[in-house]
Amino acid sequence: MLVNASRFRAAHEVNWKRLDGIVTRIERRGIGALTEDDLLMLPLLYRSALSSLSVARETSLDRALVTYLEALCTRAYFQIYGVPTSFWTQLKDFFVRGWPQAVQGLWRETLASFTLTLVAALAGFLTVMHDPTLFYTIMPDSMAQGRDPSASAQALHDTLYNSKHQEDGLAVFATALFTHNAQIAIFSFALGFAFAIPTVLLIAYNGLMLGAFLAVFAAKGLGMQAAGWLTIHGTTEIFAIILSGAAGFRIGTAIAFPGRAGRTDFAFTVGRQASVAMAGAVVMLIVAGLLEGIGRQTIQVDWERYAIGLTVLTGWLTYFYIPRRRHVAVS
Repeated sequence: MLVNASRFRAAHEVNWKRLDGIVTRIERRGIGALTEDDLLMLPLLYRSALSSLSVARETSLDRALVTYLEALCTRAYFQIYGVPTSFWTQLKDFFVRGWPQAVQGLWRETLASFTLTLVAALAGFLTVMHDPTLFYTIMPDSMAQGRDPSASAQALHDTLYNSKHQEDGLAVFATALFTHNAQIAIFSFALGFAFAIPTVLLIAYNGLMLGAFLAVFAAKGLGMQAAGWLTIHGTTEIFAIILSGAAGFRIGTAIAFPGRAGRTDFAFTVGRQASVAMAGAVVMLIVAGLLEGIGRQTIQVDWERYAIGLTVLTGWLTYFYIPRRRHVAVS
């Protein structure tokens, strides 16, 4: 039996509008905005709307009405059976618990990524110190920007201390360096699914470049100065890359060694944790960019650069690894 759309709407529209108003108040102001009567009526109005939707579908009422009821029932479902939290509450939970707990859960992979970076950096440093011509094999021209073994000590010194005629060149190099490191971080995570092999190569290559860069300055007696210039923002930037590599390792090892769980299911589970860590790494890259921009323009004293960089690193380590009480959901 066909149902007249106008009569059907007239008979039930009051309940739909009340349900819409209740759900809208929850979405905007939270559950505390409801009266006791609204709380009691919410599940009843939701079931009534589901019944109306079922009738509308079965009797082929107009498509606009069906679409409206589908959207209304979906919104009500998430408010009744979901965990309604505001954007700011979710953001707070990310920074207070989600991100640091995700990083803590990756401590083994983080240690492996750090070790790989350190070994590769040492290898790159010793290689270029032994044979400077190999610098051109490791470091692309777009990154070097004239900071290579052929540069004079004075020219390299000027790039670290912002002489007026070198400031634009330093800005170009800093931008290229940040862009490169951001790409390394993103690809280290994104390519982890390939059994983490690309991630290993990317992290190792980034370490080689770091070591090669420092070797150029060290050969001209500017090693400590170059390390100070890197420290002010590099402790954050390199840490972000290490965490990105750790997230890639986690996904890769989950796919390669799923254990008793299915490969897809296990990869999905660990992927959520790795994704949270990677989202935080993006935040770290933004912070590193701000530190680099401010430090390059205003901080010219080596010990101040070291002090800022090491203080920021201490802050990150404290934030990530200080013991926290885990949030336990009550079912």
